[in-house]
Amino acid sequence: MNNDEFERFVRASGKDILRFCRMTAKDVENGDELYQDTMLKLLERKKQLDSAQNTKSYALSTSIYLWKNKKKKYANRMRLLPIDSMDEMSDEGYEISGHDNASSPEHIVLQQTEADMIQGFVASLPEKYKIPIYLYYSADMPIHDISRILGLPEGTVKSRMRKAKKQLKEKLEAIGYDR
Repeated sequence: MNNDEFERFVRASGKDILRFCRMTAKDVENGDELYQDTMLKLLERKKQLDSAQNTKSYALSTSIYLWKNKKKKYANRMRLLPIDSMDEMSDEGYEISGHDNASSPEHIVLQQTEADMIQGFVASLPEKYKIPIYLYYSADMPIHDISRILGLPEGTVKSRMRKAKKQLKEKLEAIGYDR
């Protein structure tokens, strides 16, 4: 892959990868850092990348690898010298774009509150359920690409997504959410 092809790739898929990184990291700042690390790793390997192959799925699997690696390092540090947990860090969340400008301020606040609540429920899922949901909904990845990224059979990915949706539905029904 040459510089022009890499630039086209970043323009075409960069927003999806950034959204995935932010959702995975549960925080804008850490998500941006994960995105930068991912793009840096891809830039280092751009000569080995083939633009004819699915570079987006490779980028997403790289970001998953980097995120898991960062979590392992954090866990090791916590054993040596505990500090504030990552869950206690400020949670700015991901702002949903595409609100109708004609909507009332109350409607916009309710939509954002609802989105934050659902994102919180998704973030509380076990990682084996959360990552396929993020890849499917935030990065617009088809099931077969998700299975290739995670190294799992398609049936396992579908099963995990079904279980994640069931858990989310139960949590939403428990608080009276009826959509």
